[in-house]
Amino acid sequence: MEQEKIITPANGYLMLFVFFIMFFGSIIGIFITGNLLFAISILIAVFIASGFIMVQPNNSRVLLLFGKYVGTINKNGFYWVIPFYTKKKISLRASNFDSERLKVNDKLGNPIMISTILVWRVKDTYKAAFDVDDFENFVKVQTDAAVRKLASMYPYDNFADEGLTEDITLRSSVNEVSEALEKEIDERLSIAGIEVLEARIGYLAYAQEIANAMLKRQQATAIVAARHKIVEGAVSMVEMALEELGKKQIVNLDEDRKAAMVSNLMVILCGDKDASPVLNTGTLNH
Repeated sequence: MEQEKIITPANGYLMLFVFFIMFFGSIIGIFITGNLLFAISILIAVFIASGFIMVQPNNSRVLLLFGKYVGTINKNGFYWVIPFYTKKKISLRASNFDSERLKVNDKLGNPIMISTILVWRVKDTYKAAFDVDDFENFVKVQTDAAVRKLASMYPYDNFADEGLTEDITLRSSVNEVSEALEKEIDERLSIAGIEVLEARIGYLAYAQEIANAMLKRQQATAIVAARHKIVEGAVSMVEMALEELGKKQIVNLDEDRKAAMVSNLMVILCGDKDASPVLNTGTLNH
């Protein structure tokens, strides 16, 4: 199997000097001597001119001679190559690819909309030119396939009622998901000589048909979690109040009065609204 071969062709400025000497010298020779044999030199000069090639920074030229791979020029400059060479331009610059929003199912089967932002560049010009048909289209197709696979590996989010024990989710584990996505895409694009510089999730949301339901579910989960914390705090405060009252002997309460006090404190501490105090003008027994 052939690999990328870096070559350095002849200096273009030297061959440009030869071209000027042959072309203009032959024209002058025809006018002075009238010998039409100088026309052959003009044709040779024109033939030489078709071999000039300019390579800009972060660009390359893949050279073919009658279908055979000759080498790759990846150093910028002005060169001259055999005019029979076929010259294929391949950019070595970093490129961005923002994929379309795909509708896929996450690990739990929930439909989600997801897209990725990929930064890539050509690392091996031979593979990019000859191992795949169209390396730019290859990047797009394989990136979409990698995103679909990634979405099926992780849930969109963890919910307490699902009993999930996984720590990595698409929504919260940005770094872990990006690393997994970059590794998956890099493995797929290596066949085309493509180097993945960065890959990350560009857009992530539930599909429209379940977005409202999932939003309510997230809100309900947040409310339940908040209530749980409130109840824990209220129990601790009631326990502390009873302990301090008994320790300092401010008032002696029997079990019924303790139960009534606990009930009142829990209602006050766990209620959504501020409590409305009721002034007791009688005894504790009324």
